[in-house]
Amino acid sequence: MMLRSRYFCVSAVICSALATGVLHAQAPAQPPSSLSPAKKVKQPAAPIDSEMDPGAVADGVYRNKALALTCKIPAGWVLRTDEMNARDEEKEKSDSAPAAGVSASGSGKVLLAAFSRPPLASAEDINSSIVIAAEKLDTYPGLKEAAQYFGPLTEVAKAQGFAVDEEPYEFAIGTRKLVRGDFHKDRGSRKMLQSSLVMLARGYIVSITVIGGTEDEVEELIDGLSFTAGKK
Repeated sequence: MMLRSRYFCVSAVICSALATGVLHAQAPAQPPSSLSPAKKVKQPAAPIDSEMDPGAVADGVYRNKALALTCKIPAGWVLRTDEMNARDEEKEKSDSAPAAGVSASGSGKVLLAAFSRPPLASAEDINSSIVIAAEKLDTYPGLKEAAQYFGPLTEVAKAQGFAVDEEPYEFAIGTRKLVRGDFHKDRGSRKMLQSSLVMLARGYIVSITVIGGTEDEVEELIDGLSFTAGKK
């Protein structure tokens, strides 16, 4: 079956050469897993929220009680969550005749978009970022495991010039198991690194994507993520 997708474009926010974000795709009825059987992350069925809790930022920390998730935001970073969601909503309104198979139901939402500098601020270094988003699981018929989401996600990353560093693999944050995929993009003498972590929760696909200029920076941003014990 042909892959059909649309995604939140954040190229104007990260940099003029980059677009990354959340896909709204219809997966095959039996999409192939990106992990070997030994590495599959199986998650128990979770209660379904009719609308995902957007969470909130206070004192430099994003908190989402429904996901039991907290994310530290580096000092001085710029929040652009509302602008990213507003841009997608405006695009939906202007698309009077969407392409066949493209959902215009608004099944996805950016929960957090934080960047190291405003989009129009010029600098030589990479505009590092953290983007957390959620899509309704029923947008992807047949998707049962977080690893399967890396099919369409990887296609978008490659379309934007990223190369895959490693096939998706199981990654733990505390007691929470996610699936992680790593990518890179050469920009002259510099390198842009992207890591995406995906999980299924409360009837949604939740993706956490971080971008940085060095491996240490990416790992430091990921280290700022934590899950409250006892919530699945």
